[in-house]
Amino acid sequence: MSEVQSGMYDARFKRCREAGLSVDDAITEITDQYLDGKPARRSKKNPIKASERDTAFWTSDFLAQLTPDICASNSFVLALARYFAQDVVSNRSLLLRIAALVPSAVRRAIRYSRLVMRPDSKSWREVEALADSDPDQFGALVAICRRFHIAHQDRLSLLEESRSPLARLTPLELLSYSSLYAFEYLIPTEKVLGQGAGSDNEMEDHWYAFNDILKWKLESFDCSALNLSVSDIGRSLQQHMSPFLFPSPEHSGQHLVIYPSFVKLVAAQLEYNSFMSQSIDAFCYDDSIRFKLVGNDLTIVEVDVEERQRWKRGGEKLARLHQYWYYRAVAEFSRSGMEGKVIGLPENHERNQAAVIKTLRIQLQLTEVFGLSDHLLTDSGLRVDLYQALLSMELMTAFYNAAFIEPFNRYLDETGHWCKALCLLAIEGLQDGMQNRFPITFSDRKEKIEAIRGWTVNEALPKGSLKAAEAILDFWTSDLKERAAQLRDKRHGPIPELHERPVLKMGRFLFQLPWLMAFQNNSTAALNNLRRIGGRRQETRDETQRIETRLAEQFAARGFRVVANYQPPKTDDYDPGEIDLICQRDGHLLVLEIKSTFLRSSQFDAWLHKTQTLRKAGTQVKRKVEAVTEVLKTDMTLATSLGLENDADGLKIHGWIVDTSIEHDHERFSGFLKVSLEEVLIALWDDAYYLNDPAGMFLNPPVLEAKPAEAGQEFGSLYQNGISGRDFVSVIEQETVWNATS
Repeated sequence: MSEVQSGMYDARFKRCREAGLSVDDAITEITDQYLDGKPARRSKKNPIKASERDTAFWTSDFLAQLTPDICASNSFVLALARYFAQDVVSNRSLLLRIAALVPSAVRRAIRYSRLVMRPDSKSWREVEALADSDPDQFGALVAICRRFHIAHQDRLSLLEESRSPLARLTPLELLSYSSLYAFEYLIPTEKVLGQGAGSDNEMEDHWYAFNDILKWKLESFDCSALNLSVSDIGRSLQQHMSPFLFPSPEHSGQHLVIYPSFVKLVAAQLEYNSFMSQSIDAFCYDDSIRFKLVGNDLTIVEVDVEERQRWKRGGEKLARLHQYWYYRAVAEFSRSGMEGKVIGLPENHERNQAAVIKTLRIQLQLTEVFGLSDHLLTDSGLRVDLYQALLSMELMTAFYNAAFIEPFNRYLDETGHWCKALCLLAIEGLQDGMQNRFPITFSDRKEKIEAIRGWTVNEALPKGSLKAAEAILDFWTSDLKERAAQLRDKRHGPIPELHERPVLKMGRFLFQLPWLMAFQNNSTAALNNLRRIGGRRQETRDETQRIETRLAEQFAARGFRVVANYQPPKTDDYDPGEIDLICQRDGHLLVLEIKSTFLRSSQFDAWLHKTQTLRKAGTQVKRKVEAVTEVLKTDMTLATSLGLENDADGLKIHGWIVDTSIEHDHERFSGFLKVSLEEVLIALWDDAYYLNDPAGMFLNPPVLEAKPAEAGQEFGSLYQNGISGRDFVSVIEQETVWNATS
């Protein structure tokens, strides 16, 4: 073991003790450093590997001083989960002692480590040994994990078996069959169920299933074969799609074998995904339930109703925020002077107007919450106008609904069969100027750029701009050849989901799935395109700074004294870190740590956000609140900037984690509140009534001609006697924003 490994955490523990920390506090400090990946390097050019940190931490002498309270703490349980997740270092005697002190902590760590998916690992053998030595505490858990091992293998085998008949299909052919599947199973269901939650969930489940099927194909497919020619496309569609739309004795009949096999693959993928999310992820990360083995069957027992309700409430908040930004967009649309104007052709005016309002909704959220500017750089280096990029997707959605989904449903009602309906839809397109009305559309990239140039028309560019159209297209395009290479080479980094970049590039051709374009959530697509896929863009740092600057302006507009990016005094051994915002009004001082991220769809992603980003933010806020408390006693410059030069007695200091995501809202980390940035902004703007659908626009059916009122015109305020520091803090801490009525 290297010198760096052997003593780095013991040396840090010693320094913490010399600084006056108790044994428990010192261990907590070191554990958090380990979880945060510290120390990160020996020198600028000599990073420390994660395996070296694992070895150093789990062989440290200070672990001999562990107490039951420390073992049960969230930080140490997460550290123990990291122990089970690696196979480099083993310390069985320490593990046995921790298991004897707090067996529940070890059981939690085993779940969090996802060891249930690694039955061949060294760590799993250690867990089996624990069960042998203490069956009362660990026997049931090991039995449950073994049952999961069998269930997972069964589903994986079914999935691999279902893939086998489709091994020779190309990515284009798989996409073609997915679109046929959607027109047979998803669109009729959507029509029956409407836009309700059940319908949305079913559609999204299929998005992820098709996405996983495409990933499998790309990972195993020759990338060079993705450079498609016109003849390649024609031959593929002739063999695999035309037989459904235009049946003929000349067709070989292979489609009658392949399509049922594809349906079986989708069923297997849905089952596998459901098992992973609702069983494996739930077992590993959902502390509100417990799995119990009854005979050979696993059952779920609810153990924390409040936690379950908190997760459900997060989903409800997202739905209400969607309504909120739509109301804001309608108000913005009214103020813009566009309300009385015909947008585009008269027959398309209503659709175009709806597309403009939806675009404004997404733009407002992206700029006011996520700090985006009016222009963005695409992966190709082209600069795209944000509004035009968003409007393009809304117009595509409107087009695919009008040109594909609505006539398909009309023909489906007439014929009673999805293939006949698709046939009539295709014929309609051929009669209407040779328009492509097939279940999958494609065009040459240059032709597509020319086709959407009209969306870039403005006063300065009355004929539009090809460069702008190209940038818009790049913004929404996923290059399947690049995606395949990334999958095959196991390169790190996010890979676009189908709905995040729904224009699929193969060679010089661009493909789109009409059903996906018609039903996808463009708000989520745009946000995750920028914050998840594009999280490493050059502009991300500027956007983060813009979030802080704009929030500071909003606090100042409400009478708060604000100091941004304050660095408390630091030493060689201790740095509290830069404070994003300090805001003071009426004797209430806020220390804000701002986090910007993306929307999550899985329980695992939300848990990861909680245990990494938010846990770390809690320790950061703790240090910064302590630093501000001390600095205000001596630094008159800071006190004066915050309006505290004359009287800081009785000052109440609040530390908050302000996060652009809604996950784990109003939970506490290191004792400090986590709150969504949108909630803070709504409290500052005092327009919480928009959260409650005041004009009935989201009722079913909606109230016609509904228009939101301007602030103060028709609806009540969150602050009966005007805003104050105390009342603002109360509104946030009591969640009044969400409980206010219209």
